[in-house]
Amino acid sequence: MKFIRKFDIDIIRLKEGEHHFNFDIGRDFLDHFEKIKDIIHKINLKVNVCLDRKVNLIEADFSISGSVGLTCDRSLEKFEHGLDVENKILYKYGTEEKEINEEVFQITPDTPTINVAQLIYEFILLAIPAKKIHPDHRTEDDESEEEDGWIVYEAGNSEEKEDDSNGQNPFWEALKNLKQNE
Repeated sequence: MKFIRKFDIDIIRLKEGEHHFNFDIGRDFLDHFEKIKDIIHKINLKVNVCLDRKVNLIEADFSISGSVGLTCDRSLEKFEHGLDVENKILYKYGTEEKEINEEVFQITPDTPTINVAQLIYEFILLAIPAKKIHPDHRTEDDESEEEDGWIVYEAGNSEEKEDDSNGQNPFWEALKNLKQNE
């Protein structure tokens, strides 16, 4: 419980305008969020949270940078993966505390603090690529599949698409031949 309190931001005393808060994410973060240990074996991140307090809401801009230690899905070798992530959360004032959606939380005007540990945890997990490949083991296919950390899957190859557009797909022809031979 004491660890989580490090990520409390006292918002009730904040005046309107921008306020910056910095957090270092290290081994103790991994120890607190046990499930993350299955994915990350080492972590060294800096988090800057910029709160812009306005009359009816607080905009929170998260900037996370540094590196995490991952295990390659192919070779099982450990490697360092750089992270540079930016996310935005809105805290709107209302009658009760609740999560409106992934990016908007409702808080009361009397809410004394917000804790950002869970949000930081989620932002880190979302920034880790689905396919973790050691830089030394990357192929051209791996690099063409990735686009800004997302894996892009294409249905079929270009030859199949070309043949499909002519109405002459070789796979369908082969299936027709099998059926006729029965």
